[in-house]
Amino acid sequence: MAKRIALFWPGDARSKPNELAMPAITAATEQLERAFKKLGRATYRVEGVLAKPHEAIEKLGPIDDPMVGVCTHWLYAPHTCDGVVGKDNPLLLASNFSGQWPGLVGLLNTGASLESLNRRFSRAWTDAPDMSSDAQFMERLDEWCTTGRIQYGEEQVHYHAPVDEEASNLAREVAEEIRRKRILLLMFGDTSMGMINGYFGPRLLNRHGFTEHKIDQAWILDRGKRIEQKRIDDAFKFVIDRGLQFHWGEGPSSAGAGGAGDFDENASKEQLRDYLVALDLIAEFKADCLGWQYQLGLIPLRPPSDLAEGLLNSKCRPESNGQPFICSTEADQGNAVPMEMLKRLFQKKGLHEAVMFHDVRWGAEHEGRFLWVLLNSGSCGAYAFNHDPDSLRGAHSWRQPRLYFPTPGGSFAGESLPGKMTWARAYIRNDELWMDIGRGEVVKLPPAVRDQWWNGTTPEWPFMAADMGITRDTLMAHYLSNHVAVAYGDVFGEMVALSRELGFKVRVLG
Repeated sequence: MAKRIALFWPGDARSKPNELAMPAITAATEQLERAFKKLGRATYRVEGVLAKPHEAIEKLGPIDDPMVGVCTHWLYAPHTCDGVVGKDNPLLLASNFSGQWPGLVGLLNTGASLESLNRRFSRAWTDAPDMSSDAQFMERLDEWCTTGRIQYGEEQVHYHAPVDEEASNLAREVAEEIRRKRILLLMFGDTSMGMINGYFGPRLLNRHGFTEHKIDQAWILDRGKRIEQKRIDDAFKFVIDRGLQFHWGEGPSSAGAGGAGDFDENASKEQLRDYLVALDLIAEFKADCLGWQYQLGLIPLRPPSDLAEGLLNSKCRPESNGQPFICSTEADQGNAVPMEMLKRLFQKKGLHEAVMFHDVRWGAEHEGRFLWVLLNSGSCGAYAFNHDPDSLRGAHSWRQPRLYFPTPGGSFAGESLPGKMTWARAYIRNDELWMDIGRGEVVKLPPAVRDQWWNGTTPEWPFMAADMGITRDTLMAHYLSNHVAVAYGDVFGEMVALSRELGFKVRVLG
């Protein structure tokens, strides 16, 4: 490999997050420079944060040297991908391991996006305050400098799993139902925040029993004007009566300058207006599940969709049809697909069918095992917080941080209860759809540990501490998303069998 290595900063499309993260970005870059120098390699910096696709094209496109994306906060995949596709110079995504500035989340999403584009890359990460003091991290950097690739062991990666006859038969029944009437995924807009890996489109979906129909989010504005006030008032009374707690005027420090003073009853009712619009559109198109673009697009015009999305994923909700309605935030089809499949398996088994959507946000050792903090502001239903399908107790709505949400509106949050879980994720590899599947356990942490971890990430958002049944390094080396679908209960065998029945390539992690 050439001795000169280009370091670049993929970033958020919004300037403020990049500004706030700059001390962390600079510190990580300086550490990487020292680490490469220790290995006898010279580095140079690509100027500025890449905050638009054209900047990646213009600044990364001409570079033939080996390149390292410095991943130390949330970043958009196109701000790497669009500048490196069509090239094959060695590419490394290098991340710190922090919950406050989730560079590891950006690494996982960008890595999955590169994989979906068939662009080769490697990844490396460390939680060491001084990167060059982490011997394993330095070994990986040296391997990349020497060979242009980093190879990771696959001890916990399997391509076969035994499935008993009962699970196979149940999965076959669900698959036959899907073949008789394919699943219609309604899309409010396209995927959000540069999630190239989260969009499959009809060309791939239709091979596996799904199809999509897109609706412009502008319809939410138009239809919202015609929602009767009585429906909004009735919905508001319903959620209050069922135990949802609104924290108007309150907020953790991450609500940002100005606090939560603009978060009031009217803001929550406007969120319920959008929820009712979603119900009407779902009914009009007879959709089976929903992808909601969520951030961007409407954020200067409408409150965030978190309250609506959390309610949709709950059986207990206004104008309910008696079951959760799968809603995948950020219109991420890689979660919408396994969420709907898991829901149908749980229904077939006579179990409660709630499925939660989460970010793989951060993690740490606790009492001898590694636990992930699963934390996403959007699509986690109330069942995670109370295990009572007919209640919203344990669900809280805090003002979404102003940094990302200028229009006031609340989250749908709570502490997830302990229990066994099944998790899954669909993704693109070699132009085919794959499904990762695993078993795990949601863990109840001591309050002091829980609060430290929660406050170290985003305390307004729903919290789940989970043992995903794999080591940290297995996930970081092999997982192809920053998102995961999680359901309480064990349908592991059924999910493996259903995925195979529907034509997915299956990979078992654990």
